[in-house]
Amino acid sequence: MEVDSGNKWMESELGPLDRRSSVGTGSGARGSDMHENHDVAFFFTRFVFSLSIACHGSQTLFGLFGGPQMTRDPWMVIAGLFEFIGGLAIALGVVTRPIAFFLSIVLAVTYFKVNFPGSLWPIENHGEVTLLFFTFFLYLSVRGAGSVSIDGLRGKA
Repeated sequence: MEVDSGNKWMESELGPLDRRSSVGTGSGARGSDMHENHDVAFFFTRFVFSLSIACHGSQTLFGLFGGPQMTRDPWMVIAGLFEFIGGLAIALGVVTRPIAFFLSIVLAVTYFKVNFPGSLWPIENHGEVTLLFFTFFLYLSVRGAGSVSIDGLRGKA
C-alpha cells in the first residue's frame, strides 16, 4: 500500500510520517527500544511463572512453603520433579520448548485428575491456577524462551 504524501493529515509537528514501521522491527530508535522492552517484559513473565511452578514442585517433593510432602504417590513425585526441575530450567531459559511442552502435559493431566472431577468450571473446582500455568507453558513451548535467556544466547530461542 502506497503512502499518499499529498495528504496533510499524515504530517505532524515533526514532519511527514515515515513509511517504516517502528513497532517491533528495530528499524528506528523507538522501535528497537520497544523491542527490547518486550524482551525484558517477556523475560520477567517467564521468570515469575517458572519460579512459581518450581515452588509448587518443591511443595510436592520437599514439603516446603507450607505444603505437604507427597512422595508416596509416584504420579505426584513425577509431577513434582517436572515442576521443580523444569521450572528452574525455564527460569534460566535452558531447553525451554521441550520442557515447557512436558510441563503443559503434566498440568493438563493434573487439571483433569485433581480439579475436573469436582466441577466442569475452573472457578468452581479451583483449577484456575492450573489452567493459567497450562496455558502459559503451552504458549512457551511454541514461542520459546525469548532473547533474554540461555537459549537466546545460544541462538536456540
